[in-house]
Amino acid sequence: MTTAFIVGIMAEAIKVTLFVAGPVLIVALVVGVAISLFQAVTQVQEMTLSYVPKVVAVLVALVASLPWMINLLLNFTSNLFSNIPNYVK
Repeated sequence: MTTAFIVGIMAEAIKVTLFVAGPVLIVALVVGVAISLFQAVTQVQEMTLSYVPKVVAVLVALVASLPWMINLLLNFTSNLFSNIPNYVK
């Protein structure tokens, strides 16, 4: 195992992590900005107004993208495990 090989595996792991976390974080960001804009325009400063829609949107994004996320993680993990004999050389 060379340093470049380990860096390649870690880069792939970071890429998979960003792909898995990305959709949920983007949905939370968009909903948060929309609610902040709504609060600024209407001057309503209710604390639950910012949390409840964001939680609901994140849950909907998780349910919608969960099959894709699981497939991505399973492919990465199975690829990693199937290549274990190549790593030990």
